[in-house]
Amino acid sequence: MNRVLSSLLAAAVLVANVAAAPVPRVPTVSIKTLPNESKVSKTSRSAQASGKAPYQIGVASWYGKQFHGKSTASGEGFDMFELTAAHRQLPLGTYVKVTNLHNGKWIVVRVNDRGPYVEGRIMDLSYGAARMLSFRSGLERVRLDVVKPETVALANNY
Repeated sequence: MNRVLSSLLAAAVLVANVAAAPVPRVPTVSIKTLPNESKVSKTSRSAQASGKAPYQIGVASWYGKQFHGKSTASGEGFDMFELTAAHRQLPLGTYVKVTNLHNGKWIVVRVNDRGPYVEGRIMDLSYGAARMLSFRSGLERVRLDVVKPETVALANNY
């Protein structure tokens, strides 16, 4: 129980610091999609052509209890209460700003696993991340923006 509470507290502090700290405008890294994966929106293609940072929009799901404690693709144990995610192509350790397009809430998660394995989904979030984004059900439409590690470090005053 203490581990769960401390994980939630750490997540809340991280989100509060990331949301409150002034973050310099840093271009994000391109996210490529697979042929059968949700395509990047027309808006992002036009933004890419104009020199602005591209992003990925699609459906995200979450995973939790049945995988809690099992090994992830990065080799660490999966903790359903941490702010982590699974993505098919992004390098493990990548930080991604995930915005729930239904309510505008956003958080920064770290990619530590591969997936999702269900067609049409672009990301699997940990249970804790889905809760922070106020997922209404198991699925939500989200926007993904890759965040450079320097931005995360600046937000945490490192």
